[in-house]
Amino acid sequence: MKRAGAVAAVGVLGLLAAACGSSSSGEAGKPAENSTFTYAMVSDPGALDPATAASGFANATLYFAYDTLVHAGEDGKSVSGLAEKWDVKPDSVTFTLRKDVTCADGSKVTPVDVAANFTYIADPASKSPLLGIIVPAGLKAAADDAAGTVTLSTPQPHSFILESTHNVFIVCGKGLKDRSVLAKGTSGTGPYVLNEVVSGDRYTFTRREGYTWGPGGMTNTEPGQPGKVVLKIVSNEQTAANLLFSGAVNLGVFFGPDRPRVEAAPGLAKDTVPIAVEQIYFHQGVDRPTKELTVRKALVQALNMEELGRITTSGTGRPPKSLIMHPGPCPGDNVSGALPAYDVAAATAALDSAGWKAGPDGIRVKDGKKLTLRLAFSTASGSGGQAGVEYIADAWRKVGVDTQINAQSTIKMNETMTVTGNWDVGLFGIGLPLPSQFVGLFSGTPAPKGGNFAHLANERYDRLVAEAAKLPGEPGCAKWNEAERALVENVDVYPFVGTTWLTAGKNATAKTQGFLVIPSSIRMTKGS
Repeated sequence: MKRAGAVAAVGVLGLLAAACGSSSSGEAGKPAENSTFTYAMVSDPGALDPATAASGFANATLYFAYDTLVHAGEDGKSVSGLAEKWDVKPDSVTFTLRKDVTCADGSKVTPVDVAANFTYIADPASKSPLLGIIVPAGLKAAADDAAGTVTLSTPQPHSFILESTHNVFIVCGKGLKDRSVLAKGTSGTGPYVLNEVVSGDRYTFTRREGYTWGPGGMTNTEPGQPGKVVLKIVSNEQTAANLLFSGAVNLGVFFGPDRPRVEAAPGLAKDTVPIAVEQIYFHQGVDRPTKELTVRKALVQALNMEELGRITTSGTGRPPKSLIMHPGPCPGDNVSGALPAYDVAAATAALDSAGWKAGPDGIRVKDGKKLTLRLAFSTASGSGGQAGVEYIADAWRKVGVDTQINAQSTIKMNETMTVTGNWDVGLFGIGLPLPSQFVGLFSGTPAPKGGNFAHLANERYDRLVAEAAKLPGEPGCAKWNEAERALVENVDVYPFVGTTWLTAGKNATAKTQGFLVIPSSIRMTKGS
């Protein structure tokens, strides 16, 4: 049985989870030196070039070998990284870099190196999935080696220009000259260096010397920090739990049928962490039945949101409030009351009014075409996701919709949603911490030429985000929240449950941000 839950990291649709948590076990005050920290990670990260690797699993891997200009602290606010200070303006941010930063190969990291990373991503020819989501379109990067600064600027004011750099890993050294080495290797400034890759099984890192520029100035030489880190790919949740109990792994996340077993197990420290909001998206291309608002509303009316949420999360979910990861910069409830209520009779009547009439087999037909929908979901969502899509297919079948379930790997799902477009309905969670990072996904040029994977054209949303972008940070939050609600009210997105997971550790402590384990926070402890 695959690991269950509803958090599917789907390429650029699952970049990061901003929620923080920690797990610990072992004897306090007795650090274990030069130990190996093993983390049970749900899925293989795939290719590792930071400019093109965009899944949550890829980012969890990259975080051990790379740094960012600034990091997100536990309260979501920026703390130092490669930059020791910064000056923010509505359309630019200037970073002053630390002078002691070196690449893993020993070379000095310069402002020119840092600027080259942003220039590469901002070039449409690079086809980086970060462009328009993490890195604003039209961004320019200017380096001043003499002053030790890098300035990022945008053509128009950008609400979260500083915060967006939390998610851009800086490549240095040989990786800047030859990006082909980044597919299965690393070339960064981070606290660890990747030295073994066994795809589908494990990624092994060793600690590098002289690292002093972690989040807020943290190092990798504090008592109890591991000498080696192993990211072990464990897709089966039962196996992950057993490995944790035996001490073969030190940390795991659990969001499926084995979660209660882990919660009840002695000798582990556990933390329940809010992660993402699980959503349904409808392809609104010109030839799709779901382009019509009446059809989208009917499909939502045919679903019991509470029941669907309970099924997909095994009862561990929470009512959704926002698409933004917790803790986001703009708290608010943008979901309650925005969607049509569960009403099967109303769903049936709406489909009738839209011209979709029941055929001899019960499946609705319009202009000689059956109402057939391809429902895609990621196998990373496990048995909970499988049960959820089966519930959806059954509910829609009762109102005359032929639903074809298409389970795919995380990598294949990304290709389907953003390249081939061979889907009508998608079930997955988009993990992004800033409302501005959704704009490239929800507006603009449709996929595959652009990031607008569902081919949305919500004029109200576009107008509101244009207004919000002119207001820096918190002053723009009211507009950002209103824009998100415009998507929900138009059934461009159907957020149906807020997901949580259990983080559990043995003989180690660590802070996490979604799938990411913060390397400088790991402390190994001697078992009792």
